[in-house]
Amino acid sequence: MTPQELEAARDRLVPDVVAGGLRVLFCGINPGLMTAATGHHFARPGNRFWPVLHASGFTPRLLHPSEQEELLGYGLGITNVVARATAKADELSAEEFREGGRLLREKVTRLRPRWLAVAGVTAYRTAFGDKRAAIGPQERTIGDTRIWALPNPSGLNAHWTLATMAEEFGRLRAAAEAD
Repeated sequence: MTPQELEAARDRLVPDVVAGGLRVLFCGINPGLMTAATGHHFARPGNRFWPVLHASGFTPRLLHPSEQEELLGYGLGITNVVARATAKADELSAEEFREGGRLLREKVTRLRPRWLAVAGVTAYRTAFGDKRAAIGPQERTIGDTRIWALPNPSGLNAHWTLATMAEEFGRLRAAAEAD
């Protein structure tokens, strides 16, 4: 993909991969330019979402971003806090995060997943106004939907390795399976 093609994807919207009653609805911060250009969530080659999803046992094999619709068969889905695509999440304003949080609450209320898993604790804190949130299950719920803050799978998040991320995603998987 050329730099021009990526730049042309700025501000595009990427359709959610959702259905009612999912086991886990994963929520990214916002689509990156590669995701917007391809229409596939977590499409940037350095993003660890798909490998972590497999390593944590959510999927029986490593899925390619182009196979994202297969998630629905596993009771999984993908959405974002903020819908518009940017090169970096720091291009988003706090107001966009707050509005994204409001829209996300509406979506979760409508779709009623058992778990909402926000991949990025900083995005969760801003979207939900919870400055003390930490990685893991949250006290807050949206109706009957419980919330889990996950590490951001971006390759830029060097504090978390593939193995430590898979362990945290695995904790969520175990909780979701215990329901």
